[in-house]
Amino acid sequence: MVTVNMATTTRNAYAESAKIGIREITRRLNSALGATLVASLAGSKDPKISYKWARADGPEPKNDAVRRLQFAHTQWLAITASEGEHVARMWFIGSNPLLDYDTPVDAIRENRFKEAAAAAAAMVEDGFLG
Repeated sequence: MVTVNMATTTRNAYAESAKIGIREITRRLNSALGATLVASLAGSKDPKISYKWARADGPEPKNDAVRRLQFAHTQWLAITASEGEHVARMWFIGSNPLLDYDTPVDAIRENRFKEAAAAAAAMVEDGFLG
C-alpha cells in the first residue's frame, strides 16, 4: 500500500500553480472541469468568463477569483497525482459528506478553503474509509 503525504503533495501542487500564472491555470481548469464549473467556482455568474480569462489578451480575473482558481488548481493537482483525473473531476462535482454534502465547487466559491482542503486530503489519504 502506498502512503501519500498530503502536505508534500499540496506543497508541490501549490508550487506548480504559482509558477504557471492565472491564465494557464484557467486554461487547465477549463480543460479538466469545463468553463461553466470553472466560472462557478471562481464566483462568476458569467458561465463563459473563464474562456476570456484564459486568453492572453483577455480581462484579468478579480483577486477573489484568482484566489479561488489557484486554490482549485492546487486541489486538482493534488488529487490527480494520487487518484487520477476521473476521480478528481468527480470530487469537484460530487456531494461531499465532509462539506455538509455541498460540492467542492460550492465550497470553493464560498471561500471555504480549509474545509475543501480537508476534504481533498481525505480523498487523497483515504480518509473517507475511517
